[in-house]
Amino acid sequence: MSEIGFETVDPRFDRYRLVNAPVEKLAEGFRWIEGLVWMGDWNCLLFQDLPRDRTMMWSEASGLSIWRFPSDQANGQARDREGRVIFCSNRLRAVARVEHDGRVSVLADRFEGRRLNSPNDIVVKSDGSIWFTDPVYGISNDYEGTRQTSETAPGVYRLEPDSGRLDLASLDFSGPNGIAFSPDERRLYVAETGDQTQASPTQVLRVFDVAEDGHTLSGLRDFAKVSPGYTDGMAIDEDGNIWSSAGDGVHCLSPEGKLLGRIHLPATVSNLCFGGSPHLNRLFIGASHTLYAVFLNRRGARWP
Repeated sequence: MSEIGFETVDPRFDRYRLVNAPVEKLAEGFRWIEGLVWMGDWNCLLFQDLPRDRTMMWSEASGLSIWRFPSDQANGQARDREGRVIFCSNRLRAVARVEHDGRVSVLADRFEGRRLNSPNDIVVKSDGSIWFTDPVYGISNDYEGTRQTSETAPGVYRLEPDSGRLDLASLDFSGPNGIAFSPDERRLYVAETGDQTQASPTQVLRVFDVAEDGHTLSGLRDFAKVSPGYTDGMAIDEDGNIWSSAGDGVHCLSPEGKLLGRIHLPATVSNLCFGGSPHLNRLFIGASHTLYAVFLNRRGARWP
């Protein structure tokens, strides 16, 4: 078990730490945390207690509560350009949206007539397009979804929510997981967590170049490998550093893929996000069964 604390690997990491800001435990007792998203206008955090089928809400003012139950086995989530919550659903095998009145609308559940697998993580680009990963993890067992048959290969997709057009962006992954854009949106990071039925699945953070048209991907290459564990979810700061989940906490990677430092925690981290109003300088961390947070001397990336 790791001690809670910071470890500097590159001196640049010291600038990100506030020496009087400890890692704080906010809540615990969850079965598995996923899908953290900050709601700035609500001044709260939403996240999934995925096996319990609940979307949770945490705020400094009122603590912990249930925001949506059942959650349709919601996994990754983000906000669209109108402030609505967009989420991946293991149960629906779909990308869906929570409307302002609370209704749930399915945005995509099929590609070329075949059902999606179990959309896992999601990001909304500044042009309003929705990008998501679709591995088979949510249909491989009955703990985080429902065991079902896959109808299509794992992939990365781009969805235009207004027209409903769904394009396959990449089939170059056996287990695409976390997904995030660089601050200038010229790079798309995708975590490959592999075929987990194999003894040694491929587990590496990979990156694409995004063309001037905003949707064509090219130049897929390995970016960094996190160890112990692997990149599941990630958060991007204003300088383009990638704060990645890992088996021993959080790893901070430079835009060149160099390890700058670690935040050690006593459990595997699944996902994380920047939040805290108004500066987005608080890193919220889902570490298996416990929610942590720490204030940093860096802000999360803001997309135009």
